[in-house]
Amino acid sequence: MLLIKFIRNSLNLLDYFNQKKIINIIKKKIQDKLVIIDVGAHFGETINIIKKNFDFKKIYSFEASPLNFKILRDNHPNDLNYNIEIYNYALGEEKAEHFINQAVESSSSTINDLNLKSKYFFKKLRVLNIKDKNSFSKKIPIKIITLDSFINEKKIDKIDLLKIDTEGYELNILKGCRKNLSKIQLIYFEHHYDDMIIKNYKFSDINNFLIKFGFKKIVKNKMLFRKSFEYLYENQR
Repeated sequence: MLLIKFIRNSLNLLDYFNQKKIINIIKKKIQDKLVIIDVGAHFGETINIIKKNFDFKKIYSFEASPLNFKILRDNHPNDLNYNIEIYNYALGEEKAEHFINQAVESSSSTINDLNLKSKYFFKKLRVLNIKDKNSFSKKIPIKIITLDSFINEKKIDKIDLLKIDTEGYELNILKGCRKNLSKIQLIYFEHHYDDMIIKNYKFSDINNFLIKFGFKKIVKNKMLFRKSFEYLYENQR
């Protein structure tokens, strides 16, 4: 577990320097106090970045995994004082009860199925020193809601930034926000190009979907040591 924690902390540090470009662009694009929806909060890494770099009005933060959520809640016990709300829900295309594959390396947890024959998967097992591939993850029940229903329930009329980091579930989340995409100015998400996670879409599907709703890609960042990129899209309407 110490090895896994060291690797995760090292990648988080490297990612922070890689994300500075995006942080600076968001600061230039939005001058007011931000309203932010953080999907895939994990242990609160994005919350920490926002608190350090931005003046914000509200953060709505979601973490699907009950195990990750417990640590998230323990890490941020006083965040209501900062206008931060955290929820133990997954977001998707429709309301449902489902399962998450809770990974030993918790940030790799995903609602999607895993390709246990993937070369990238075996590479990750070697890096994490995991001998039995079947011990990499276990299924845990979760609840899924839609972003449309949440936005309508909370009567949110403006979202400056929607951040999504859900290990292959990004398009499902966006489809569950069709009715309210016009309220969002910036969408910031991660997309994996490896075959470890079985997705029912390609990057081009996300790109075409966002273009259809008036968004334009303004940033593409390669993530270090992974077959993944970060993207920032802006609402042109």
